[in-house]
Amino acid sequence: MALQVQIIGVAGMPEVRPGDDLAALILEAARGQGVDIEDGDVLVVTQKIVSKAEGRLVDLRQVEPSARAQELAAQTGKDARLLEVILGESRRIVRQERGVIICETKHGFVCANAGVDTSNVGGGMVSLLPENPDESAERIRAAVQERRAGISVAVIISDTFGRPWREGHTNVAIGVAGMSPTRDYVGQSDPHGYVLRVSTMAVADELAAAAELVMGKLSRVPVAIVRGFDYQRAEGSARQLIRPEERDLFR
Repeated sequence: MALQVQIIGVAGMPEVRPGDDLAALILEAARGQGVDIEDGDVLVVTQKIVSKAEGRLVDLRQVEPSARAQELAAQTGKDARLLEVILGESRRIVRQERGVIICETKHGFVCANAGVDTSNVGGGMVSLLPENPDESAERIRAAVQERRAGISVAVIISDTFGRPWREGHTNVAIGVAGMSPTRDYVGQSDPHGYVLRVSTMAVADELAAAAELVMGKLSRVPVAIVRGFDYQRAEGSARQLIRPEERDLFR
């Protein structure tokens, strides 16, 4: 296990627009600050620029709210048009209370507003989560490796989630490619001989959270390079981090 990990924020990227080549933009911005992507690096990319590049944007001015959305608007005080978009991105509403709506998205994520976000978009637009964040991560990974022949990298698509029982938010992995999202210690013994039975670490979430320390929410640093972390190279999928409902004690 690495005793030192470096996290490098990639600044200087332009405003991302639908159809943009994210891999090219990331490599250009990194080189602009004197950094090359190296073998074994993990690229943490914010969901927002992935959604923008993939055109996952909705203009609220063109949304006609349904009766259900209008009913929720009366209960929550939220814009009925926004609620219509949230409903369209949800498999179901898990909890609604005090103006907060917790949804299960079509991907299986449980989060506020089904991941529909008004920040860092502007112009009456909202962003949606990528349709398949794992595939988004793999596309970026393949494109980076094509341009940087001879290297292998991992890619994490990150987003900001709240947490039950804890104040504040943290970044988590909603898309993974090129690495196992977990590190399993089950069956191994600690220094005192105790055999671990349930210790499986969500390393992709840990890397996403660590990367946010150099990204920030307002700094216009949408990508970070994590260097020196000894991850297990694998196809990977963020779906491995979603707890099955039959094992979830809180849904």
